[in-house]
Amino acid sequence: MSTIASALAVRDWPRPRVTLAPLLVLAAVVALALSVAVAVTLGPADVSLVNVRDILLNHLRLADIPVRAAEDAIVWEERLPRALVAAACGAGLGLCGAILQSLLRNPLADPFVLGVSSGASTGAVLIGVLGIGGGALGVSGGAFIGALAAFGVVLLLARFSTGGTSSVVLAGVASTQFFSALTSLVVFGFADADETRGVMFWLLGSLEGMRWDDVVLLSVVVAAGGVICIASARSLDAFAFGEDVAASLGIHVARTRVLLLVLTALLTAALVSVAGAIGFVGLVLPHAARLLFGQLHSRVIPATAALGAVFMVWVDAASRVVFAPTPLPVGVGTALVGVPVFVLLLVRRRGHA
Repeated sequence: MSTIASALAVRDWPRPRVTLAPLLVLAAVVALALSVAVAVTLGPADVSLVNVRDILLNHLRLADIPVRAAEDAIVWEERLPRALVAAACGAGLGLCGAILQSLLRNPLADPFVLGVSSGASTGAVLIGVLGIGGGALGVSGGAFIGALAAFGVVLLLARFSTGGTSSVVLAGVASTQFFSALTSLVVFGFADADETRGVMFWLLGSLEGMRWDDVVLLSVVVAAGGVICIASARSLDAFAFGEDVAASLGIHVARTRVLLLVLTALLTAALVSVAGAIGFVGLVLPHAARLLFGQLHSRVIPATAALGAVFMVWVDAASRVVFAPTPLPVGVGTALVGVPVFVLLLVRRRGHA
């Protein structure tokens, strides 16, 4: 593996010296904490950082400071869960993007390349519009099952073709188009105007109405996924040189590929089922992390998660403050910010080529 590390250390992307990497990771973590704290203060009702601190201390049983009930409800029941869910979504989508881009050796791969987002959308509209199984599942449950169904289709299509990484990408494209067509058929064939508006808002990504249950669920899922991703960092370094090289280094290529594909599919399905389809986070942030930290996945994975979390917190904050009183769907915000950032990264990479 030392050969892999040496080779990756001199590849493509400029970056700071290795000794700066721990400082950059620490800075990203601090930036995330500050971002969440500041985001909680933003909104129609002004809440100071001091009040946010007092409310947190009270709920953590570390103090008993008098605060206004209205401010306590705004911070603890609305803004803080929303900001933490945004951070979890950004971190999780960033992780999935970093894994898929390396695993499939495709710089344009993102969490939705497996058709998971389209499948989730179909499952959500089947329940939200047609009411199929709505009493037992709910929209989030339907989205999760739809996401897994789409991923199953991708695996079957890839299995019956050559089985390589290109087959996975092509199967993902086919699955995406198929489930997108089903979603459009249900929405425009059976939904009324109010249902269509609600469904479209969810499809574009929404963090409205997030609760602590969502925070706990996504935090556990993203943390578990992050641990597995970091544990697979050396294997991903080997995949950068191709499957033949990885196999020659003792890595079980097929098993590792299936494990990581299943991981990214489950993680993306969980995120999409709660927050809807949020694009460009998994596409852009891994490239930014490689630009700052180099190619080794032991650094890229945690960096991408931290950058994705910070990015999503600020995009969500801007989406709900700038466009108040009707918040902009967060998926629209990530696209508006993500596209220019991605273009800048491409231009900068070309300048260093």
